[in-house]
Amino acid sequence: MAANVYINQNGKTINETNAVVSVNNRSFRYGDGCFETMKVVKGNLLMPDYHFERLFSSLTLLQFDIPSFFTPAYLHTQVIELAKKNYHDKLARVRLTIYRGDGGLYDPQNLTPHFIIQTWELNPSNNLLNENGLVIDIFKGAKKSCDDYSAIKSNNYLSYAMAALWVKQQQLNDAILLNPYNRVADATIANVFAIKDGIIRTPSLSEGCINGIMRRNLLQKLPEIGLNAEEGALTVEDLLEADELFLTNSIYGIRWVKQLQEKTYDNSIARLISKKLVHS
Repeated sequence: MAANVYINQNGKTINETNAVVSVNNRSFRYGDGCFETMKVVKGNLLMPDYHFERLFSSLTLLQFDIPSFFTPAYLHTQVIELAKKNYHDKLARVRLTIYRGDGGLYDPQNLTPHFIIQTWELNPSNNLLNENGLVIDIFKGAKKSCDDYSAIKSNNYLSYAMAALWVKQQQLNDAILLNPYNRVADATIANVFAIKDGIIRTPSLSEGCINGIMRRNLLQKLPEIGLNAEEGALTVEDLLEADELFLTNSIYGIRWVKQLQEKTYDNSIARLISKKLVHS
């Protein structure tokens, strides 16, 4: 019999089988909310300041009324306690989902944030650079918008969900999503970095990509090892002409791409970045 798995719903730890979300829930109906995906290592939450800064900026933009008790410190404690409860505190993925609650499109009952925290144990190989490079392609079935909300990890995740289904059908490892201008936004669960002639480039937030935590971390720390990254516009042609290509998120750190369409890539700089800044 499988061991009990617990979640935290609005500050109460319960068995996941006992969780209840109303059929009138606005997140279920409209995707009204956001989430954070975080990593716990040896009982500590990695880069908590970055995560909670992004979360509370998102809540403000989404017009939530934030109660006085609902602070980064409060949520941090709830996350760590749940990881321990599930025996996931050595190495785990955490999802903190925020949703507004019940109501119609124009008449939410209130603007208070509700939340659910979930944890999953991670394989130790997660802390290493992937040995087998990813094989990816361009997903053309959806376009990522470039607006005030495009950088948020929104509960309205349809474009990424459809891209992920397409990836599985095509027997790929991931896919690149484009913005309305047919430029690169990001991948299904990661930001995109391309290296050409030693210059590291990644789409700016105005290009529609998620405001990734590992993306932000690398942009700040790359100068420490004598490298810099430029934010701007990237085309598919830029990716195909690059020497290296890698994807980043807060769970996997860096994953190098071996192949995009017919183009194959090296990983020497990605390996250096992984060793010096991410998987050290």
